[in-house]
Amino acid sequence: MPAGRCPEDLTPAIDAMCKVAKDVARLIALGGIESKLAEAVGDNFGGDQQKALDVIADDAFAEALQGTGVRWYASEEQDVVVEIDTDGTLGLAIDPLDGSSNIDCNVSIGTIWGISPAAESGEETFLVAGKNLRAAGYFIYGPQTALVVTFGDGVMEFILDPRDGLFKLVNERMMIREDSVEFAINASNYRHWPKPVRAYVDDCIAGTEGPRERNFNMRWVASLVAETHRIISRGGIFLYPGDDRKGYEQGRLRMIYECAPIAMLVEQAGGRATNGLDRILDRSVTELHARTPFVFGTADKVDRVAAYHDLPEQEVSALFGSRGLFRV
Repeated sequence: MPAGRCPEDLTPAIDAMCKVAKDVARLIALGGIESKLAEAVGDNFGGDQQKALDVIADDAFAEALQGTGVRWYASEEQDVVVEIDTDGTLGLAIDPLDGSSNIDCNVSIGTIWGISPAAESGEETFLVAGKNLRAAGYFIYGPQTALVVTFGDGVMEFILDPRDGLFKLVNERMMIREDSVEFAINASNYRHWPKPVRAYVDDCIAGTEGPRERNFNMRWVASLVAETHRIISRGGIFLYPGDDRKGYEQGRLRMIYECAPIAMLVEQAGGRATNGLDRILDRSVTELHARTPFVFGTADKVDRVAAYHDLPEQEVSALFGSRGLFRV
């Protein structure tokens, strides 16, 4: 039996999102032919530039979820929580189009979502710890359109069959590999990172001659969905720390729409997800668009990052003083 089949009360919402995802995949495939999906149309509440497809996807998901039991709809593209079904029992948080800066580059982008029990108000529904999620998943629009989803008992992968328009199960239980030698981080921000993160990356860069005694490969796609799919498929670690730039003290990724759903998926696939120190799913936020540092992937790699944060300041400084990403 597939891991964690969809609960009956979630099925209408999942089916509705699958239908929208098929339409979004088609729009992306026709981008540049029928419309300019990467055209800037404004900024969202969090200050990120909105692309045309961001708004199109947000409107499509909100409309499709009517009558599916979703009472509260919280979107990265909306300033406030929207009430959809007044008698609904679910709350759905969504990043309708993750990685939209890559639309015009033909890089994989996606939709991230998490489903929670509905509370009496929208904010009560979402300003709680991520461990309250009943389901989480993402659609990834790439060479294949895929749905990766968990209902709290393992992670399943479905591929959209273009011949009949159906999502078909291809992996009943995805598990993060433990032997990967890949890490994903935006190295251009090296000078801004906290010392424990720099020390961790320095030790990876040092390769076989360093304390890790093995060579690592660095990846960076700038699409959270693409990074997540690679790590769930073949292991590794992703790091987006907070840094010393104004507005980046808590990183740039949103807890409710991005980090909590991804954290649930990663844990269900045998990995870990933290803010560098603490488990993401144990943390809550005080505002809808709150950000958090985010580290996830193979459990031992994520634990090692936490260990670097626990080192005394003088030990981290010594590590940083003897090795550097841009030193010869």
